[in-house]
Amino acid sequence: MVSQKPYLIRAIYEWCLDSSLTPFISAQVDAKTSVPVQYVQNGRIVLNISPLATKDLEINFEWMTFEATCSGVIHSIAIPIANIIAIFAQENGQGMQFNPNLADNNGDVKKSRNLYLVK
Repeated sequence: MVSQKPYLIRAIYEWCLDSSLTPFISAQVDAKTSVPVQYVQNGRIVLNISPLATKDLEINFEWMTFEATCSGVIHSIAIPIANIIAIFAQENGQGMQFNPNLADNNGDVKKSRNLYLVK
């Protein structure tokens, strides 16, 4: 089954833009992630993904990629969709948070160990 996560990320991104809000993401950083490491704190990074802050933003089923300037240096950013923890509006914090423990590296949702079938 195709993961819903990239669709939800795109939807919140569009909602932010339509509402004149600034979309930001929070992501886990690991060996697969390409971000400016000087901005990583506690294994996570928060990035502005608005059209004014990015160039060539693409959100597909596997990756979010774009170019961004940080402290005057252009960086090519690549973040696996599975690593995105949240997308939200900077101005009011509204958006969507994802549980990073519920997705594997393919973006497939794992069964939660906290839910049980009751008959």
